[in-house]
Amino acid sequence: MLVVLVVIGVLAGLALGFQLGARERAGDAAARSNIRAALPAVEGYRTDFGGYTGMTLETLEETFGHGIHGVEILAAAATSYCVRATAEGRTWYKAGPEGEITQTACP
Repeated sequence: MLVVLVVIGVLAGLALGFQLGARERAGDAAARSNIRAALPAVEGYRTDFGGYTGMTLETLEETFGHGIHGVEILAAAATSYCVRATAEGRTWYKAGPEGEITQTACP
């Protein structure tokens, strides 16, 4: 009987660990997806206004649609920008236009 209880305890511990890892991965995927969904609007802004200067989330939503959510614009200069998205307590950034989506804050 004791062996059965130990085995059940070990399996329960493993299941809990897998669930926590899955939640982190799902949050990461959601944050990265939010950034990727905003990128066409960001590039549309650059095309329409000749750069990223003055770009705000409100302007992107008004001009390019209301599907942009979960993203913050941290910086917007003439030729570059920085956006951030957070989910499940983990934050992702994109320093654009050339940068990758990473967990490293924009320079």
